[in-house]
Amino acid sequence: MNLFNNSKYGNLLTVILIISIIAIFGIIGLIGYRIYRKYYIQTGTLAAATEFEAAVSAGNTNNNTVQNDGNNNELFFGNVESTFNTTDTDSGSSSGSGTSKKTTYKGFDVVGTIQIPAINLKYPILEKNTPKALQTSVVLMYTANGLNEVGNSVIIGHNYRNGTMFSNVKKLENGDIIYITDLQGRKVKYTIYNIYRTSGTDGRYITRNTQGKREISLSTCTDDSKARTIVLAKED
Repeated sequence: MNLFNNSKYGNLLTVILIISIIAIFGIIGLIGYRIYRKYYIQTGTLAAATEFEAAVSAGNTNNNTVQNDGNNNELFFGNVESTFNTTDTDSGSSSGSGTSKKTTYKGFDVVGTIQIPAINLKYPILEKNTPKALQTSVVLMYTANGLNEVGNSVIIGHNYRNGTMFSNVKKLENGDIIYITDLQGRKVKYTIYNIYRTSGTDGRYITRNTQGKREISLSTCTDDSKARTIVLAKED
């Protein structure tokens, strides 16, 4: 009887050990995947934002050359594909130069870039507001008259737990700076003056009167997804 009990106890310990090993490898794999995904997202989007700024800058100095690897205009940053394409297009902005660069990132039209030095953030701003676009970068949800034009423009992004997209927006403070570069190559400096939480159904920050100023609003969900963090910034 004791031998039988010892055998059952030994088998139970073996099963527990195997389950523990599997759980440990699973946790390590999950952490590794999150680190890889963070690196992949940040590296790819940084490359796309940098190339966008180079493209619109070249387009506004009558230099239409954009460096690529010679393979379907797909640009690379390190070993990460940015899938960034650029073509000439007419500018619809009254304050633009008349010609700008139409660019895409992973199949989505890019309308500008956002840079926030305080949280080491730089992303291309995508035009199309879809679930897939929001998984790819940050998105222009609303604009009164266009990026860097008079009125409010709302940029939204996910609050991922891996540190990408707008997950660090909650660390911003009044006085921090946001830079927006648009299709005409204009880079405008905005200063944050208000940060607050509100419900997901509160849209008062979207179509607000900016008193003839250019303003930017950032919006992302809170960590518990029960509310939204809103960041308001105005041009200097």
